[in-house]
This record gives sequence, structure tokens and C-alpha cells, in this order.
Amino acid sequence: MSVQAEFEKMAEDVKNVKTRPTDQELLDLYGLYKQTIVGDVNTDRPGMMDFKGKAKWDAWDSRKGMSKDDAMTAYINLAKEIISKYGMSIVRACAEGCSVLPVAQRFSGIKGEEMANHLSESLPKRTFQYQSSLPPLPVPSLENSLLKYLDAVHPFASEKEFKATVDIVRKFQEGVGKELHKKLLQRAKTKKNWLEEWWLDTAYLEVRIPSQLNVNFGGPAPYLEHSWPPAEGVYLQRASISTWYTLQYWNLIRTERLAPQKAGKTALDMDQFRMLFCTCKVPGVKKDTIRNYFKTESEGPCPSHLVVMCRGRIFTFDALCDGQILTPPELLRQLSYVKERCEAEPEGDGVAVLTSEERTRWAKAREHLISIDPHNKTILETIQSSLFVISLDETKPYSTPENYTNMTMEALTGDPTIRWGDKSYNSLVFSDGTFGSNCDHAPFDAMVLVSMCWYVDQQIKATEGKWKGSDAVRPIPLPEEMVFTVDDKIRSDISLAKHHYLESTQDLQIVCYAFTAFGKELIKQKKLHPDTFVQLAMQLAYYRKHKKPGSCYETAMTRKFYHGRTETMRPCTQEAVNWCKAMMDPTCDVNAKRKAMLLAFNKHNKLMAEAQDAKGFDRHLLGLYLIAKEEGCPTPELFVDPLYAKSGGGGNFVLSSSLVGYTTVLGAVAPMVHHGYGFFYRIRDDRIVISISAWKSCRQTDAVTLFNNFCSSLYEMLHLATTSQL
Repeated sequence: MSVQAEFEKMAEDVKNVKTRPTDQELLDLYGLYKQTIVGDVNTDRPGMMDFKGKAKWDAWDSRKGMSKDDAMTAYINLAKEIISKYGMSIVRACAEGCSVLPVAQRFSGIKGEEMANHLSESLPKRTFQYQSSLPPLPVPSLENSLLKYLDAVHPFASEKEFKATVDIVRKFQEGVGKELHKKLLQRAKTKKNWLEEWWLDTAYLEVRIPSQLNVNFGGPAPYLEHSWPPAEGVYLQRASISTWYTLQYWNLIRTERLAPQKAGKTALDMDQFRMLFCTCKVPGVKKDTIRNYFKTESEGPCPSHLVVMCRGRIFTFDALCDGQILTPPELLRQLSYVKERCEAEPEGDGVAVLTSEERTRWAKAREHLISIDPHNKTILETIQSSLFVISLDETKPYSTPENYTNMTMEALTGDPTIRWGDKSYNSLVFSDGTFGSNCDHAPFDAMVLVSMCWYVDQQIKATEGKWKGSDAVRPIPLPEEMVFTVDDKIRSDISLAKHHYLESTQDLQIVCYAFTAFGKELIKQKKLHPDTFVQLAMQLAYYRKHKKPGSCYETAMTRKFYHGRTETMRPCTQEAVNWCKAMMDPTCDVNAKRKAMLLAFNKHNKLMAEAQDAKGFDRHLLGLYLIAKEEGCPTPELFVDPLYAKSGGGGNFVLSSSLVGYTTVLGAVAPMVHHGYGFFYRIRDDRIVISISAWKSCRQTDAVTLFNNFCSSLYEMLHLATTSQL
């Protein structure tokens, strides 16, 4: 089949996917289609209020410089990806306007503009258009929260301990808890999200331990799975392309063309996307703050400069020229200049390492840095307000699609002199042509970064990792180096920070492997929820190693509410523990094990649905605790009861876990407690990729053993599920 014939076939087939593709995928198809049929954009950009027209024009303009043949090939690849992702259907599921018109019709006289109108009558929704209509975060009933709390602590209690806790909870409900709950309800009447400020302060800004290793999340980019395997001499060229796509994503948010996300038909809060770019945490002696400089196009000017760090030195340049994003050849020229300067000249002071310090120490060092020279404050402001930081890292963390351990380790523990630990996004560029990310967790949750990384990954895959536009480079200013004025005290602080960071990172154990025997597709064939499947396998893996239940935190998203972030879902239920005991009992038959497993599945699914509906209990109890603290009341007995911490309360979960999603993007975090694990995972049709962290200095934990137990658990569970179908 010729390329032209395949193009025409794909244009027909993509109309018949089972599920409507995302607006961004539709725009990408549209832009490639227009570039194939017409060539470079030949009309003026529509006016400010024509959001649909601007989105279509920008999608077309983003392909400027691509030859028609290259655009046709990219269209075919993207259409295949969409068809693979959503599946084919006899029914034209996209009849409401998700695809282009048939090519044959187009060549018989239908104009390109008619196709644009056919793309989607609802395309696009503005990124933040649902914000004002989102419901406020509700306050659960006190009775329900306390009942759920008792249910959650039960697996960790002896009969005597549980009886004592029941009595404590009863007294709390009838006494001080009732009064605290009333005050919380009053707070909820005056704030659309009663938790927002509290959560930001308690979980992030008031925390004094070093955040770069203990709070930040990081992970490997998945480009090596298709277009960009590890290779020598290509990392700057690849970095220019990945940076260009990242800037395109920034522009989507700035122009409010990034489609608002939904869960089914329910709109999700998009406020966190404002924090992805031009955002930085600033240390304080007692409490940090978040500085956000981002503005949408309609709100006014927004910083557009990038910061590049290499060999302890810091450079900056504008990502725009005459209002247009620099092309990959132009970005390559800027990055090459930085690299050449750093290779030819001495290393810098590495001031960035101070961001890895204990928060109060870093705050005091920052104050001293500003006092030395007012220009230092200007440099800090430039870093803080930058779009993001590009870290040119000389390490070669060789990894494969089956073993991401080295890249994940470098993402979390790499050179602290070339990443700004407080920055919302550090783009890590390794010298073997692979990539990673490191982000401050305070401004947003991981799904914001996942959304962007998935977008970039899909763009790179669709274009086979190649720039197919013009190689011309406009006369743009070279990057400017920013040099801090330092004194002996700052040099001493830098030396001490390096020592502390190295000591901590050497204690962190990371494994990141792919389980390739099966994935989401086979699990769903067994009519089981893939996420619950993984969570229960993790519970069994922990139980098998430690011979006791593992208190566990799983992230539940509450973004259906105004400025919602997360709720705690506790997977270590009594039903899960009963099942683990059954699996370890040689006298227990298959039917009993299967029955216990299904009970655990049902309980987990129920609790997760409730948590996502803001009907969990952990955030509610936190609110009651904080009201007591603000009122100057003694800490209620419920929060000092040993079972509270033993079951995970107060940030004491031994398993800190999260489903990163069903895409190619994965991340990792350090354990929440010294004797615990971090357990992050992504689920694909044919595999489950897991990152597990532990502290080497804890003799009881071992990430490799937990991973091996986890794999065994997956096989055992599949056997149970298969046996039930015989």
C-alpha cells in the first residue's frame, strides 16, 4: 500500500474508534491533516475570543515547516496510535465530530475550512472554564468518619487495644470532637475549599526536613521505549526537541487551549496546572511560601525565560523571539552554547545545592546570600519566575524498558548543583540521550506532570523523535550567565549541603522494574479492577516479607471539587488482611482464598470510590486536629492513641503508594517513614512498571525482596482469578 493510500485509509479508520479521543489528540490530527493537504498555515490567527478557531490555527501552525510527506507520515503514525489506544468500532463513535472528513470527499471539492468546522462543535473547551462551577469540598459527617477510622485501625489492634480505641472514639464523638466538627462546618461556609490552605501548610510548607529528597517526586522519561534509546552525542539535539514540545504545552495552558480534564462527564479542577510553569517554592525560617508568576494570555504578561544549569553554573535565555517559541534548531544553539562554555571554563560554585538543605538552614543561607549583594536577589527572582529549569547532567544512567532503575535513581538523587530543588519542574537531560524529571510536590500533584509528560511522549513518538521543520536560526541573543556573589560563609554552607545530600542519597534504595507477564488487558478480562489488583498484590507482598499487615496510603483524587487535591485511601483493610492470612495458610483451599480475595476487592473498590467523592476520613480528622491546635486546645486523646500512628495516622504509613496512571509515565518518591517503602506504579495493557524505594539503613526493609514478592503475588492472584472461571 502506498503512503498516500495508507493516509486515506487512516483518515477513514480513525473516525471509527470506540471512544472519542481527547481534544488535544483531535487537534494534533487536524494540524497534521492541514499541513498534509495545504502546507504551511496561510491565514491570520483568529481573534482573542474565537477559542475554537485559535486552537485549530495553532494546531496547524505548530506543524509549520514540515514537508507534506513528513506531515502525512506523522498523521498516519498518530492515527494508528489513537486507533490502538481506543479500539475500533463498527458504530461511528466519533460522529459528533471527533475526526476529519473522508479524504475522497475532500478531493472532490470540500474545502479545508468545512473540515475544520467538522472537527468538533464543542472544540475546544477553555482550560479553566469550569473552575467557578465546581462544587465546594464537602465536610463528611463526624459519625461516618469515626466509623471508618475504627474500621481502618482494626487490622492493627489486639482485642484489648481495639476496645480501648473504641472508647476513645466514643468520648471524642460525644465531647470535644462534636465541638471541633461544628467549627469545621463554620469554616466550610466561608471557604470553597476548607482544606486547601491547611493541607498546603501542613503537608508541605511547614515541613522542615530537606524537601528535595524527602518531598519531591521524580522519574524517568519513557522516550527510550520508542524513538530515543540511549545513544552517544545526541542529547542536546534531543533536549531541544523535548524542550520545544514542553514549551508547546506551556503555550496550551497560557492560551487556555489545554482541554479541561474530566472523570467521565464530571469536570475536574484544573487550578494545579497554573503551577506547572513559572512557579517556585521559597524557603522561610518557619514556613515556606510558593511564588507563582504564571498568567494566562487573557490575564496579562507571563515570564517566558528558561534557566539552564550545567557544572554548577546557571544560565538564562528567553524561550520566545518576536512572540514565537524558539524552534528546536534555535534551542539547540542555546543549549550548545551553554555546554561549550561549561566545558571550556571552570565549574561554578554550585549554589543550587543549597535548595537540598534542611528548610530553615536554606532559608537563613538565602537571607545571607541576598545581604551580600542585591544582585543575588535578582538572580533568585530570575530562577523562581522561569518557565522551568533544564539540567544538563553528564551522567549516563543506562536503562531499558524493562529496567528503569538507574534513571529513576538519578532523577531522585542526581547532582544537586544542577537542579533547583524548589522549582516546580526540573527537566533532566542525561548525556546518554535519556531524560528525567524532578519536581517540588507542594504546588501540584503528580498527575499534572504526568499529563504534560504523556503529551510530550506522544508528540515525540508521532514524529519519530525528529524535527522536520526548518533548520533556520534567527538572530537571537545568546544565553546570559548568572553568577552569584558568594563569601566564605556561603561556600561553607555549600560544602555542608553537599555532604548532607550525599549522605542521605547514599542511604536510598531504588528499584524500578517492569513486570511483563501480563497487564491491564488480562486483568480486566478477569473482570477485576487493575489498580485494586496491584494494591492487593502489594499488601500480600508486604505481609509475606514482614509477617504482619502494612499500614498503607494510596492517593485518591478529589479534583471533582473546587481546588481539590487528594484524600487518603487506606488499602490495608481487615478484608485484605484476612485474604493475606488465607494465602499464607497451607490448609486453606482455593475456593476459600478466592472468596477472601473477592471480598478484599469489593472493600477496596468501595473505599476508593468514597474517597474520591471526598467521603474519606483522614483529611476530616486532620481538619479537626488543626482546629484544636489553632484554638489552643489540648491535643484530643484520639490523636495520641498509639493505634492512630500504628495504623498510619499522622503521616506514619509504612507503604506510601500511588497509581501514576495507565500511560507510559512513571515516577518515584522516598518512603514516608524510615521503616517503610515508596511504591509507585503504572499499568499498561501488557505490563506493570513499578518503582519501589526503601532506606538501606533500615535492616527490616528491602526493595528488591518486596518487588520479587510482589511479582509472585501477581501470579498467585491471576491463578485464583483464572481458577474461578474454570
